[in-house]
Amino acid sequence: MAARTLVPLLLPGLLAAAVSTGCSGNNTSSAAPGKPQGPLALTKEQAQQVLTSFASGMNQAGLRFSGRTLRTVETDPQLTMDVAALKLRRAVRQRPPKVVFSHTTFYIPRLTGHPRWFAADAVSGKGKQALRHALLFTQASENAPWLLAADPYPSELALAHVALDPQGYATPVAPDVEDLAVAPAKLPKAHAALLTDGPRASGASVLADGAKTSETYKALKAGEKTLATRGVTLSSRFSPAEYKVYGLRTKDRGAVVWYVLKQNEAYSAAQRGKLAVSGDLVGLAPSTTARTRLDTTVLVQYLATIPPKGRATISGMYRKAVTAQGS
Repeated sequence: MAARTLVPLLLPGLLAAAVSTGCSGNNTSSAAPGKPQGPLALTKEQAQQVLTSFASGMNQAGLRFSGRTLRTVETDPQLTMDVAALKLRRAVRQRPPKVVFSHTTFYIPRLTGHPRWFAADAVSGKGKQALRHALLFTQASENAPWLLAADPYPSELALAHVALDPQGYATPVAPDVEDLAVAPAKLPKAHAALLTDGPRASGASVLADGAKTSETYKALKAGEKTLATRGVTLSSRFSPAEYKVYGLRTKDRGAVVWYVLKQNEAYSAAQRGKLAVSGDLVGLAPSTTARTRLDTTVLVQYLATIPPKGRATISGMYRKAVTAQGS
C-alpha cells in the first residue's frame, strides 16, 4: 500500500510495465450499511475506523521504510507484496507520498463466524494520479486486528455492481457455489492455465478475452521472442496461489471475486552480462547477483466478475515480484 509507487517498473522479459501504486489515507464518506442485523455484521462506522487505522499505519510504514510496521496493518498476500515494494522504495531512496482516500463505499457481508471480512471501494490521489482501489480487510478471530489482505486496482466500477439488502449489507459468495458460470474456487486454475498455455488451454474458455487474459498471454509470448533475439531464454508459468478466494453477490445474481495467482519466471543466458536485477526486481537481490540465471516469483492479485451465465471478466489487478535469485 503506502510502500507502492506510481513509477512504471519494467520486469525483464515483459513488454508491458508492471505498475505498483501507492495507497493509504484517511477518511471518507460511504453509502454502506447502517444498523446491523447480525452479531458479526460491522457497521459503516466500524469499517471506517478500520480504514482510518490502516491508513495511519501505512503512512508510518512508508515514512520509516518499516516492514515491521506493515505487519501491524496487513496480512498475506498484501503483506508479502508490499514488503517487496517497500524494499524497492528503500533501494531507490524514495519515500512514498502520503495518500488520502476519498469517495469510499463499504461492502460489508453478513457472516456467521470468523474469519470476518469486508471490502471497500475507494480512490487515492487526484487528477491524473487518481487511482481506484478494491480493498479487502480480514479479521482472523474475535480479538484479532483487522488487516488488509488484498487490494487489486479495478479498471472500472466493478464493486458498484454488488447487491445490497434493505439494510445495506452485501451477501458473501462461497468459493464452491454452483449457480455461476464458473465456481469462484475454479477461476484461479483456469486463469493460470490461460496465462501459461494460452486461451485454448483446458478450462481457459471460462474467461473472456481481454487485457489481463488473452492479451497478457500474447504479450508474454512476444516478450519471450524479443529476449531470445538478445540471447536470453525466458520460461514463465502461472499457478493458483494458496490464498482464500473471496466473493460478493452482484445485482444480476453473479459475483465479484478476489483471488491470487503465482508466477514463476526463469531467465537464462549463455553469456554473462545479459541479465540484470532491475525494474520491479530492485531491492529483492543484489544488482550483481544475476550472472547466467535469474529466477523470480511474482504474486498477482485479481478482481473478477463472474456472471450467472457466460464468461468471467477481469476488472482489477495488482502485480508485484516478491523474490529474485540469481546465479
